[in-house]
Parts: sequence; C-alpha cells; structure tokens
Amino acid sequence: MSVTIIHDEEDFRFYMPFDGDDAELTYSYTQTTIIDFEHTYVPDSHRGKGLAGKLVKEGLEFAKSNNYKIIPSCPVVEAYIDRYPEYQEMVHPV
Repeated sequence: MSVTIIHDEEDFRFYMPFDGDDAELTYSYTQTTIIDFEHTYVPDSHRGKGLAGKLVKEGLEFAKSNNYKIIPSCPVVEAYIDRYPEYQEMVHPV
C-alpha cells in the first residue's frame, strides 16, 4: 500500500488523508528544540497495515533532520523507539 504522508506544520501534525478520516501523528513544541509526539490515530478501517509506524518514522526523521530532542508521550511512539533503538539518543531525559 502506497501512502502519502503530509506534514502540516501549522496544525502540528503528520497525516495521511483518507476519505472522511485522516490517520495522524500530532505533536507540539515544549521548547524550541524539543518536540513532544503526543498522539497517533489510525481509522479502524485502515488499522493493521503499518500506517502508525510510517507516521512515527516520518515524525522521528523530521525531528532528527532538525536536531530536535523528542518526548515520546504517545505509547505508539514509545513502542516504536523500543523497536528501533537508533532513535533512543533523541529522547529528551525527563
């Protein structure tokens, strides 16, 4: 399944548009160089296809390319980082 991920910097989210309901990863900035990934949502009809992982990877790569530290408030983001420890160094100490 080929998907397009759009980064909406004004709405602080990465999303995949679907008819009527978007899959999304939302975030906020807690400081200029710290991004908090708050919530991941995938519509029921599109779950089980790895879309949440694609959104999280896109968000993490955005943070990495901008040298941001991250706060994985969303359990999906936290689980992704556990599976891919190369992102662990980006986690801001609490």
